[in-house]
Amino acid sequence: MAELLLILSEIIGPIFVMMLIGYVLQIKFKLDLPTLAKINIYFLAPGFIFNALYHAEWSGEVFGGVVLFFIVFVSLLFIVARLFGRWLKMNKDKQTIFTNSAMFFNSGNYGVPVNDLVFQGDPYAMSIQVVALTFQNIFLFSYGVFSLRAAKKGALRAMLGYFRMPVLYGLLAGICLNIWQVELPELILIPANYIADAMIATALMTLGAQVAMIKFSSGMSKIYFSLMIRLIIGPLLALVIIYVVQLDGITAQALFIASAMPTSVNSAIIAQEYSDHSDFAAQIVLFSTLASAVTVTFVVYLARILF
Repeated sequence: MAELLLILSEIIGPIFVMMLIGYVLQIKFKLDLPTLAKINIYFLAPGFIFNALYHAEWSGEVFGGVVLFFIVFVSLLFIVARLFGRWLKMNKDKQTIFTNSAMFFNSGNYGVPVNDLVFQGDPYAMSIQVVALTFQNIFLFSYGVFSLRAAKKGALRAMLGYFRMPVLYGLLAGICLNIWQVELPELILIPANYIADAMIATALMTLGAQVAMIKFSSGMSKIYFSLMIRLIIGPLLALVIIYVVQLDGITAQALFIASAMPTSVNSAIIAQEYSDHSDFAAQIVLFSTLASAVTVTFVVYLARILF
């Protein structure tokens, strides 16, 4: 019970405080949500991705193994979500959001604090979480954006449009400069840090503003299926992979817990920019985050017992 209250107060609580601020601002001032989405996609996200990848410290062995785990894990989630999406007879755009909600999870402003709390700052456990965060960021701002654009404009136009996005170049620059160990001047690093620090707060505030505009009267059954895939089936699939490849100890615990995170806030942000069903994406993120207060705590408990 004490651990549950600790997670609720130190991880879930701050997230909902930021969302509440966005909710109140939207009710009072009627914010321009498309403009907020553009600020997130074209300004904050490139800076956040660049800063995270430029400063990341990777071990080749850890990086390769964890990335392989998440490639298999996300591929299985894609198949499961697609099957459910077809069974639920969604249109192409909505099915893409449904699938993305299963594949993209909150490894950053949710996953990192959970990891730090569970493993008490253990650097090895945190390195696994950083690799998970890196993989999710790369995948979300590449395939995630491409899939939503392709659902509306076709694959070729979506691909051409993606090459015009600054996120791609922030991602490539962060990786390349990290690998080549290029020392950047403070003139660049300080603004990059400012932008990265603003990303999480603005994304959560934007989500809160989206929540204020949501109409909750329709489509809830689809949201329940999304939550089931992300919060229950996801960790179960991760558990199977862990047992198949015979992982144990901190590695198994960290991967299992990372797999249980709720749907990524950024999935709702990119849906606001590229989809006609952004309210559907925002509902999934909201209810996924709420439900995760129970499911993540249970997964942490299981991880300690099983490994």
